[in-house]
Amino acid sequence: MAPENDITALEVHPNKKDLTTETPGVANKDEGIYDETTTNRRNPVGSRLGSVIKAFENQLIEYNLEARGVERVAPDERMKRNTWMSYLQVFLLWISINLAPNNITLGMLGPAVYGLSFRDTALCAVFGACVGSIVSSWMATWGPASGVRTLAFGRYSMGWWPSKIIVLLNLVQMIGYGLIDCVVGGQILSAVSPGGMSVAVGIVIIAVLSWAVATFGIQVFHYYERFAFLPQVIVVFILFGVSSVKFDLSTTSVGDPRTLAGNRLSFFSICLSAAVTYAPLAADFFVYYPENTSSVKLFSLSLAGLLVSFTMALVCGAGLASGIPTHPEYSAAYEQGQGALIVEGFGPLHGFGKFCSVICALGLIANTVAPTYSAGIDFQILGRYAEAVPRVIWNTIAVIIYTVCALVGRSNLSEIFTNFLALMGYWVVIWIAIVLEERFIFRLRTGYNWAIWRDPSKLPIGIAAFAAFIIGWVGAVLCMAQVWYIGPIAKLVGEYGADMGIYVGFCWTALLYPPLRFIELRFVGR
Repeated sequence: MAPENDITALEVHPNKKDLTTETPGVANKDEGIYDETTTNRRNPVGSRLGSVIKAFENQLIEYNLEARGVERVAPDERMKRNTWMSYLQVFLLWISINLAPNNITLGMLGPAVYGLSFRDTALCAVFGACVGSIVSSWMATWGPASGVRTLAFGRYSMGWWPSKIIVLLNLVQMIGYGLIDCVVGGQILSAVSPGGMSVAVGIVIIAVLSWAVATFGIQVFHYYERFAFLPQVIVVFILFGVSSVKFDLSTTSVGDPRTLAGNRLSFFSICLSAAVTYAPLAADFFVYYPENTSSVKLFSLSLAGLLVSFTMALVCGAGLASGIPTHPEYSAAYEQGQGALIVEGFGPLHGFGKFCSVICALGLIANTVAPTYSAGIDFQILGRYAEAVPRVIWNTIAVIIYTVCALVGRSNLSEIFTNFLALMGYWVVIWIAIVLEERFIFRLRTGYNWAIWRDPSKLPIGIAAFAAFIIGWVGAVLCMAQVWYIGPIAKLVGEYGADMGIYVGFCWTALLYPPLRFIELRFVGR
């Protein structure tokens, strides 16, 4: 395979001016090339800080590392053509990112928190993840089509200013995932060496290694993810083989029919949230793929990678947690943390089991790198001054934030997981409703002009999207079921309520956005 066809061999320097690249049917009478589409880094004029930033970027370029941030990747700066390896890379990337201990611990919540049987947990987890993965896989296809990062693409539906709210929410989400990954990794490493390594030290190790991979940019990111899946697949298979004898496959779910229905729906929603939260960053990883990349192949390979990895991780976690009531050693390990239960699963292998546990913990790096890399880009979307700061500096700030938060919240992983994932899922599905309707109702024939991705005067004003987004949130709040709050509608189902916020929020937004957008187009014109 020629180097120019491999994303790991791209030269990823800052690009020159954007070219006006449009999908068929886009009117270009007043949407040509203009000054604001240039993507050269703009430093604060006359400032010493600007000179330092520029020198730092030049140093990255000298080592052929990615200095590019949010700037659009023009067609002539991408891979020349796709090969079987570039398509296989899509599948391997998602398996590497997703087959991580954090998703194993997510599967544990079914039996341990919601009182579900192994069968109910496995079914709710896999089908919930499938629904969310379909959305994330569709969003990934916009990377090659546009060359624009995911939330910059979101400006075409949310507008310039309202889209910043989405960016802030996504930054909270990605930093939150970094927090969870660090805590799980810290728990595993600490359980492997009781008394020798604290959870805090394990957290710092995972954070530093993730920062190193993310900082070097897309080449190192793709190269790392190409191979990171292999040790993870091996150790997860070993974990299945060793621990499956203690899986409880016969105990039924706990609760009366209404409570059981509510718990099933709530756990289904959490697993859906875990998968759909990849949507706001999915396109970021494929902006260097050529424009003629097959959307069908990219979608299918992304979906396959997500489903294979989610199924393995979630079912494994469900099995481990199902053994907690009947095996005292599992119960004692779970009291120390979900990561410790994974280590206990490898227990019969003794020394080799500890080695497998360390490999499992290091697999979290592949999962943490993705949100860390995208966080650096999303910080730049917040404004033109933020864009002047190199991506790698924002990456570093994100790592510092989630490391500190992980150190503070390392004893409350279950609460973070159950509350954080559901809350993140609400806003993502509401945003997805707007993006889908903008694409298939209002831009079905006109398509997108990618040259205007950073011009507020030509992007939608965003009033319709903002109003629909807020109304969708109202519906989500009325129907959410969390430990700290159960909405009045959610209370109607069972003892603990049923988390219906995702579905009601999506539906309310989907119903209201089209008429609001028609009114906006009628009076504003964009």
